[in-house]
Amino acid sequence: MITALDHVQLAAPPGSEELLRAFYADVLQMAEIPKPQPLTDRRGCWFAADGGRVRLYLGIEESFRPTTKAHPGLAVSEIDEFAARLASLGALVVWDESLPPSRRFYTQDPVGNLLEFVEAQPSA
Repeated sequence: MITALDHVQLAAPPGSEELLRAFYADVLQMAEIPKPQPLTDRRGCWFAADGGRVRLYLGIEESFRPTTKAHPGLAVSEIDEFAARLASLGALVVWDESLPPSRRFYTQDPVGNLLEFVEAQPSA
């Protein structure tokens, strides 16, 4: 029986690891985590947040195409401050008011993958 989501993997183009590190570690403030020994020769990078409970893996794909529809939805707190910080660092912030009471916005990573950030709001 399924109990939780272990990780999400997105694709990235060859040679993009430094761009990904700058965005996921510096902008989103996720911690880069080492890959297990059997995977260390593979390119790409892994990141985690919330004590490792949220994990996002970026794997290199030779025929890369960004995900512009499929995307991870990441829960956040203090969404206004989070969005303002991302925007101040040059990230695109597109608010979506279509599913109240939760608040959400979208951005793209530096290789064009879509990311959604959601903060649950109490029901009225």
